[in-house]
Amino acid sequence: MTLFDDFIVLAALAGIGVAIAAAPLGCFVVWRRMAYFGDATAHASILGVALALTFDTSILAGVLVTALLMAGTISALSDRGYAMDTLLGVMAHSALALGLVAVSFLRDVRVDLMAYLFGDILAVSLTDIAVVWIGAALVLVILWWRWSSLLTATLNPELARASGIAPHREQLVLTLALAIVVAVAIKVVGVLLITAMLLIPAATARTFSNTPERMAVMAALVGTLSVLGGLLMSFRLDTPTGPTIVAMGTGLFLGASLITFLRRSTS
Repeated sequence: MTLFDDFIVLAALAGIGVAIAAAPLGCFVVWRRMAYFGDATAHASILGVALALTFDTSILAGVLVTALLMAGTISALSDRGYAMDTLLGVMAHSALALGLVAVSFLRDVRVDLMAYLFGDILAVSLTDIAVVWIGAALVLVILWWRWSSLLTATLNPELARASGIAPHREQLVLTLALAIVVAVAIKVVGVLLITAMLLIPAATARTFSNTPERMAVMAALVGTLSVLGGLLMSFRLDTPTGPTIVAMGTGLFLGASLITFLRRSTS
């Protein structure tokens, strides 16, 4: 195997791991209209990177803890009457700004901000891949374990309460899963593109799905195709890999939307 084959295969494995974890979770983000929530959690991860470097601890742990704290703060403030869209907008941009300012104070630490903002999938190591796939497996186990309760709480909170399911608890489960995805995806696609990996495959899969389970599987497939197609296009065109993967996903979304439009026009 050549050196080229090595890093392309590693990049593909890392990207597929993120796609498999993010896509089913992205379905819940779409159903619950939580796009801003995903943004706020992802943007907070830059602050987590800065804190981890400051205290010389694991970046994965720093990002995970910060993402969970951000999610907990949003949940607590939303219960006090703040408008959710305003609150999420303020928290998302504030966390990103604070993180970038904090990184600027790290004089003795060399930080590649572009890698954290847009990802550096071509530089992943075997350790990174192990972290991604362990995180993906954990997210899938959480979703499998809580699937029925999460779905009921998402589609009909009143029915969930009547069935003994606490919607707030299921929200916390989703928050935990989202924090894990952000923590493992930051090296692959970066802070600014994580939400795109959550939303675009799920939105594309919605066109071809008539059940929640089918949508989750289709979203994972779309995410995987976006990763593989984006890697190939990035190599061919010499473009940034993370953004190219998202661009490929956008192309699939536009194609799905066109198919839906043509179906409706001919029916």
